[in-house]
Amino acid sequence: MATSYQGNVSPQVQPTQDAAAGYSIRAISLSDLRDALRLGWDDFMAIPSHAIILCVIYPVLGLVLARAVFGYAVIPLLFPLAAGFALVGPFAALGLYELSSRRERGEEASAWDAFEVLRSPSFGAMLGLGTLLLALFVTWVATAQAIYIALFGYGGATGFQEFMQRVFTTPEGWWLTVVGCGVGFLFALAALCISVVSFPLMLDRHAGALEAMVTSLRVVGRNPVPIAAWGLIVAALLVAGSLPFFLGLAIVIPLLGHATWHLYRKVIAIDPNARPIPPRPPRARKPAADFPANLFPWRRKDDG
Repeated sequence: MATSYQGNVSPQVQPTQDAAAGYSIRAISLSDLRDALRLGWDDFMAIPSHAIILCVIYPVLGLVLARAVFGYAVIPLLFPLAAGFALVGPFAALGLYELSSRRERGEEASAWDAFEVLRSPSFGAMLGLGTLLLALFVTWVATAQAIYIALFGYGGATGFQEFMQRVFTTPEGWWLTVVGCGVGFLFALAALCISVVSFPLMLDRHAGALEAMVTSLRVVGRNPVPIAAWGLIVAALLVAGSLPFFLGLAIVIPLLGHATWHLYRKVIAIDPNARPIPPRPPRARKPAADFPANLFPWRRKDDG
């Protein structure tokens, strides 16, 4: 069922118009965040299995790889890994934006439709910004590990209980909490500022990576309080979704992905006189026997 956004944003002040880009930035309120989450939940309930398939893979795979590489040394990195999902989450949710966009237009959304994002003219820009966020994630995890080593040395905790005792009963553990949260906040703030609406904008308007990041910065500058509240909501939901054993992320990440699309719709107003974006040609349905070749549409051109 199509979703209308006319009159759905709190009337505050006139949008900041960018005539060349064909869209403007609205001022939103905290109630708009609640509406975005509600609409995101509606999308998740409408297509839950697809969202779980898309989003449960990368946290589980990350934990398995980390456990295999670090052994018990991964225990001090569990919280940084969970917090780091906020850094790469906007890129990981690309398929969810596609599904929300299709549902908004009143189109049926299937699992295959999530992979239509690969055919977007701006997918290269999305990949570039996603690589930047991934580098930010890796840097954050390395920084968190360096902070832990600086306070506790190279001796890893032999178990989760010992690690928790170190954190909550020693001065080093208190410093770890304060310094780690402070540094993590800076990483999260940087990621939020450059990506709050970047990927939906690239998908919807085929914007370049630089234009999308600048627009996200302008959104933050125009709506500092609502965007700060959005960051707190994301952080709180990710912490809740990390318990137990990150399984809750299978629900939290799809919810946040869909909600981010609706947040984009609320904060970005498309100029009705703007040049329309040419729709992508419909994708021919392929039989299941062609899986996984269907995931790579560019291969069909080479084969032809």
